[in-house]
Amino acid sequence: MIKERLWEIDFFRGIAIILMIIFNYSFALLYLRIYVLNDGFLYWYVFPRFIGGMFIFLAGLSLTLMYSQIKNKKDSHKKFFSRGLKIFGYGLLITAITYLTFPEAFIIFGILHFIGISIILGSFFLKYNKLNLVLGLLIILFGFYLQSFSFNFSYLLWLGFTPQNFYTFDYWPILPWFGVTLLGIFFGNLLYKNGKRNFKIKDFSNSFVTRFLDFLGRNSLSIYLIHQPLLVIILLVLGFKIF
Repeated sequence: MIKERLWEIDFFRGIAIILMIIFNYSFALLYLRIYVLNDGFLYWYVFPRFIGGMFIFLAGLSLTLMYSQIKNKKDSHKKFFSRGLKIFGYGLLITAITYLTFPEAFIIFGILHFIGISIILGSFFLKYNKLNLVLGLLIILFGFYLQSFSFNFSYLLWLGFTPQNFYTFDYWPILPWFGVTLLGIFFGNLLYKNGKRNFKIKDFSNSFVTRFLDFLGRNSLSIYLIHQPLLVIILLVLGFKIF
């Protein structure tokens, strides 16, 4: 949907995809008991949430750029619904695969489920400015407070009501993470009004590092979908027992 891409957004998305691969591979090695990396709370709790937060923030920011390039604004909700549903569908595919391979920890509402839903929901907030900032911060604060509790039901786990004894490889509920989407929309409207950069930045777009990271950023969804199966193939080739 974005015809003219801004190099700095793909640049940061490219950084996020590298960090994601590093974390997911280290987690896979830990889960499969091949190698244990004991780096504690910062690595295993803060680091993955920082990475996911980067993707979610940039997804919210990108919504404003997509919206600015839609000529007929009346069709915007339909287009965002279609895109969100597509990404949510990839999330359902991940659910099916992980259920068949790791049923004890399969992904019910992971990052792709969330981003798909947040694109649809976020499309209704694109016209707002300060409201997104205030509402985003409130959702984040309430969402993290909510995660300190567990509940004896599971039908609202997608919203952020974590069930008791719930374990999954990937969990990104609406609360608090939709607040990060709203912050992305707020800063997108602030920094890229009408889809144009409203600040000065030195142009590094032609450097090798930037072009490489931009490539990763432009293809982040495809890389996300293939990087774990690729790891499994590598480990099987090396002779490790996976299943």
